[in-house]
Amino acid sequence: MTDTPAPYRWRWAALFVVLAAEVMDLLDSLVTNIAAPAIRADIGGGESTIQWLGAAYTLAMAIGLITGGRLGDIFGRRRMYLVGAVGFTLGSVACGLAQAPDQLIAARVVQGLLGAIMLPQGLGILKEIFSEKEQAAAFGMFGPVMGLSTVGGPILAGWLVDADLWGSGWRMIFLINIPLGLFAVAGGLAFLPEWKSARTVRLDLLGALLAAAGSALIVFPLVQGREHGWPAWAFALIALAVAVFAVFAWYEKRTAAAGRDPLVEPSLFRKRGFSGGMALGLVFFSAMTGFWLTFSLYTQIGLHYSPFKAGLAGIPSSIGMVVAFIASQALAKFGRKVMHGGLITMVAGVGGVILTLGLSGDTVTPWQLTPALAVTGLGMGFVMAPFFDTVLASVEPHETGSASGTLTSVQQLGAALGTAILGTVFFERIKGDSFVHAEQFTLGVEIAMLAVVFGAIFLLPRHARPQETEAEPVATAAEEIPV
Repeated sequence: MTDTPAPYRWRWAALFVVLAAEVMDLLDSLVTNIAAPAIRADIGGGESTIQWLGAAYTLAMAIGLITGGRLGDIFGRRRMYLVGAVGFTLGSVACGLAQAPDQLIAARVVQGLLGAIMLPQGLGILKEIFSEKEQAAAFGMFGPVMGLSTVGGPILAGWLVDADLWGSGWRMIFLINIPLGLFAVAGGLAFLPEWKSARTVRLDLLGALLAAAGSALIVFPLVQGREHGWPAWAFALIALAVAVFAVFAWYEKRTAAAGRDPLVEPSLFRKRGFSGGMALGLVFFSAMTGFWLTFSLYTQIGLHYSPFKAGLAGIPSSIGMVVAFIASQALAKFGRKVMHGGLITMVAGVGGVILTLGLSGDTVTPWQLTPALAVTGLGMGFVMAPFFDTVLASVEPHETGSASGTLTSVQQLGAALGTAILGTVFFERIKGDSFVHAEQFTLGVEIAMLAVVFGAIFLLPRHARPQETEAEPVATAAEEIPV
């Protein structure tokens, strides 16, 4: 590490620079759910275009996060943060100027890849410039910012589309990143110190390519297969993806045995808690992302809500998530029981949405959906809040960095899969059924996915922290933020 003042005098300014980058990512992961119908109406594309607007970003993010942190170790965190921030901002401009679906989807890939380079660097720098005592306060800022972005992101997106500022329509949801991006770049130049790993780190390029290929081979046929009548090549690609991931696992084991730096520590997969956490995260984040996508599509396409009204309709769920994040701190002593309780609560909320739609049909109002959506969001929050802490309690301290990065990539891959799977289910059902029944059926599939998550929770450690009688400590809360 380069020499920096102790404590670094600009550390709080650096915190707000990193938070600006986090806000850009959070907004861009949410806005296309609201704006997708307006985008398709303007530049065309099939139903799969709507799915790709979200899946392209999250899939690229999942692929990029696997190596993003390592690039900072090799080339310097400040340098790679600036590369990521500039690239993400330019990608946002390209999204705002896109004239065709393929151009927009390609620009979303650029956003995801460059965002995956940007985000780990800022978080890693914060861990270096704040003392252990200050880290709790510094990383505690992320909770409120994430909560406000979750609540405000869809509303902002809906308002921008409806407001049609200067005739920009949906394009402003991406162009609004320009001032945020300029702040992130200028702030990075002014306030972020340089940091580079003291030891020589090699990039596992072949491992990264194998992981990227396997992920893409799963998502692509799930999105495109339906529009082509589920041809044989779709299933062949999925089978090939399984084979590629098997080769990836073999290669990572071989890399570690040779004393080189593997992309993912093979020892992690021998731990029941971590493997269970990966399966849990993949299915849960698929279900959660699919819920947001299909609900936004149903309210706009089925109920003919404006984008702004659709954004407002989701507020109860977002508020429920924020409340759960706050309350989960007081419930941490109950360990994984909090996650089980959250799953039961979420299932009750999703069931409430199904019941409300069945009773009210196409005349349902946002107020009628409010109780069920609030319960759904509350459940989501109680599962999400302790997820990383609980899974990481099963790994050794020296494995925490690799485990955190892998889990974050799994979270993003789950989001891409949720967009592909539940989006496909929804569009498949509306071919010969009403929008109400299509949404009810899709939510029924979601409940089945949550049942799988409920069982996977039993594989996790009972508590996020070892008991005092255990000798070895685990990472602090700040260390568990993926870097």
